[in-house]
Amino acid sequence: MTTGAVWLATWLALGSAGMKWEPQASGTTVRLRGVSAVDGRVAWASGDKGTVVRTTDGGKTWTQAPVPGAEALDFRDVDAFSDRTAYVLSIGAGDKSRIYKTTDGGAHWTLQFTNAMPGAFFNGMAFWDEQHGIAFSDPVDGHFVVITTEDGGATWKPVPEGALPAALAGEAGFAASGTSIAVYGRSDVWFGLGGSIARVLHSADRGKTWGIAPTPLATGEGAGVFSLYFWSPQAGIAVGGNYKQPEVATGNAALTLDAGKRQWTVPGKPPGGYRSCVAPLTRERKMWLIAVGPTGSDVSKDAGRTWEPLDTTGFHAVSTPPRARDTAWAVGEEGRIAKLGFTDAKAAPKQP
Repeated sequence: MTTGAVWLATWLALGSAGMKWEPQASGTTVRLRGVSAVDGRVAWASGDKGTVVRTTDGGKTWTQAPVPGAEALDFRDVDAFSDRTAYVLSIGAGDKSRIYKTTDGGAHWTLQFTNAMPGAFFNGMAFWDEQHGIAFSDPVDGHFVVITTEDGGATWKPVPEGALPAALAGEAGFAASGTSIAVYGRSDVWFGLGGSIARVLHSADRGKTWGIAPTPLATGEGAGVFSLYFWSPQAGIAVGGNYKQPEVATGNAALTLDAGKRQWTVPGKPPGGYRSCVAPLTRERKMWLIAVGPTGSDVSKDAGRTWEPLDTTGFHAVSTPPRARDTAWAVGEEGRIAKLGFTDAKAAPKQP
């Protein structure tokens, strides 16, 4: 390799737009599927075998915060509010779908919800604030299953079946990263589905009434909407594809400007394959988007209209803090955790 080629390879290795994933030592080797960034120092991650880990120093150290008696559970979703308070949701049929909460940094956990409905399989949860949250399951007997809390999870109440549209045969949700459900503001919520059809449900009143609309994302076994993010009551993005065909870069993203009610637009240049999670990122005083999946990660600088590759490292989930979104954490297989690092994108190294 020539000197110039070495220089170019080194610079490209820094990642798209001067960004790169910097590995961190998670202290575990289990598959991690959920991550929730609180700020630049505090983040939580969750995964298989009842695993929960937490950092309070920007990822220099990660400590275990295991949930007692949950060693057989797979925590696909974690929603954290501080270094002390976090919720985790486990997936699975029957009573394997549960929600736990801690208010002391994981020293103790309270079991708040255990599914008792035969056939239900919860996929994810989201919170408008620490007291008000919502979670959803795969459909049961043609009906969507949604629960809400207004008291910090002390009680979870089902949304009446009559408030929700009917489910279609072969329709189901995905629990890849716990982010196929998303909220905005004080009352908007969306959740995505796949299988026979890739649809998104939307409620503007915390789940009291609902609408539903199809998206152009991939359909079929293993395909559909895997992650949602909305940056206004109207504007948002859905990502996904087919997890059984992770390298296929079609049907894996769509944008909406009408809350997903009627119009979804396919990006001019989509992400590089199936993507299981999408999150916002603040760079150059603008909102960018970052998406991750098993074949790598991508960045969009124009609100999801076009994407460029960031890295080929596989991840299952990504999260940025709710306020200062100038950093990100991603998690994946074998305890993989990485934090997004930045270089000066305007000052490339001088060629020797």
